[in-house]
Amino acid sequence: MKIAVCIKRVPVMEAKFAVAGDGTRVDETGLKWDVNDFDLWAIEAALQLKEANGNQGEVVALSLGPDAAQEQLRKAMAMGADRGILLQCDRPPADGLAVAEALAAELQGGGWDLVLFGRIAIDSMNQMTGPMVAELLGLPCVTNVCKLSVANGAGEAERALEGAAEVVTFPLPAVLTIDDGLNKERLPSLKGIMAAKKKPLEVKPAALGAARVAQVKAALPPERAAGRILGDSAVAVPELVRLLQTEAKVL
Repeated sequence: MKIAVCIKRVPVMEAKFAVAGDGTRVDETGLKWDVNDFDLWAIEAALQLKEANGNQGEVVALSLGPDAAQEQLRKAMAMGADRGILLQCDRPPADGLAVAEALAAELQGGGWDLVLFGRIAIDSMNQMTGPMVAELLGLPCVTNVCKLSVANGAGEAERALEGAAEVVTFPLPAVLTIDDGLNKERLPSLKGIMAAKKKPLEVKPAALGAARVAQVKAALPPERAAGRILGDSAVAVPELVRLLQTEAKVL
């Protein structure tokens, strides 16, 4: 089984963010970076499928981004991916279709049984790249996968829906986007980290499609006004009701 896992380099969300001087993006100064959480679960899904197949086949981590994204590809290989491919560009464009076209161009004709994505990237929150790559490759796509089994050239997946679940079957090859209920990613071992340094990592220019969408402004949310404590007993209730009526205007 040959599986590609598309991963994204994202900033660690615990950071305190600031807007860059041009006002169009986040200031990257001092940020720490990691593999997108949902993509880690996609890597784990690929590794488990390979292990269930007697460790036959190949898991390839693929990313689009700057040279520094090699660090995230090495992490995927430390977890167990066999090799990595970096489609190099200074900064991934805001246009998800342009990114999808570059990924699809690389994946086309690769003989993949599965192409896995995380359901969503925690920095852009678009949920678009996986389905667009599937459309460009002409492959079936199953999104929000929280349970998965593959055998005899076909798969069965359970999709997480709001208040419900849906079970679907699909033929291989296919594109899947992995949700957070499927598994918990393994931590790279020392042996895996050392082995990852020797695994092949190919770097090539990204064949980005024409960008049709641009990010023109970024801003932090406005600071909230300071709260007021009216009291800690029933005496404060009339004043609270008055403020809700006259200031908040929610009553």
